Amino acid sequence: MGRLTGRTCIITGGAGGIGAATARRLCREGGQVVIADILLEPAEALAAEICSQGGDAIALHLDLGDPASIAALIGDTLAHYGKLEVVFNNGAATQPELLNRDGAAGEMDIDVWDTTFAVNARGTMLMIRHALPALIASGNGAIINTSSGAALLGDLARTAYAASKAAINTLTLYVAAQYGKQGVTCNVISPGMVPTANSRANQPEMIRMVERHHLTPELGYPEDIAAMVALLASGDGRFVTGQILRVDGGVSKAFAHVADNRAQFAAHVASTWGTGAP
Repeated sequence: MGRLTGRTCIITGGAGGIGAATARRLCREGGQVVIADILLEPAEALAAEICSQGGDAIALHLDLGDPASIAALIGDTLAHYGKLEVVFNNGAATQPELLNRDGAAGEMDIDVWDTTFAVNARGTMLMIRHALPALIASGNGAIINTSSGAALLGDLARTAYAASKAAINTLTLYVAAQYGKQGVTCNVISPGMVPTANSRANQPEMIRMVERHHLTPELGYPEDIAAMVALLASGDGRFVTGQILRVDGGVSKAFAHVADNRAQFAAHVASTWGTGAP
């Protein structure tokens, strides 16, 4: 038996990338998984793939910008499985036409700001709001929210996206404080850069540049994030709540100059002690 046997899990933004990797992982661990996505066809294809391999998954349409769609998702999940123990709030407004218009605060397009917050912040809040009665009833519910390193540092663009993810961080702390005594944990996963297969193949110089600033030998894969979700969704994560977990290869845990000073430091150590630096 897997760690998630008998646990019903919703994954928003479940059709691709981190969502798809998590759906596969939770099903391998025995979970019953609802793959919720605004793109229904790839969600259905993924559910069919998982079921063909012995897993238990269904696909449901979800528009995080539409409160009625969120309420329907929770209702349809309960109608199908009869219960709900885990919600992985992974969906976000990441379409290129929106992100490309998300610039500096001084030039912010109000429609970009409002759309980003409606999907990322309000959508996550409404998912939690509608799921909470079932999660509390389960006696051991788990909410996992996807944030971003962008919410913890400053940058030159994507201001609305970063601010919406910061809102999710704070929402997580409040939900953990408010519903922990009722058996519900609530945590944030803040991923580092998780390149797509396409960017790894077509942008190798960019990948190498970003890798220099990580403490791990290479960047992460969707499966690395899925592994943390599986932990938090299972009984093994029952004593972890109210945390912002940076699953980012250590990129947020070293000074910016570390990447540029590695070779210089190694040469200094070698000349001084005759050994190589870390």
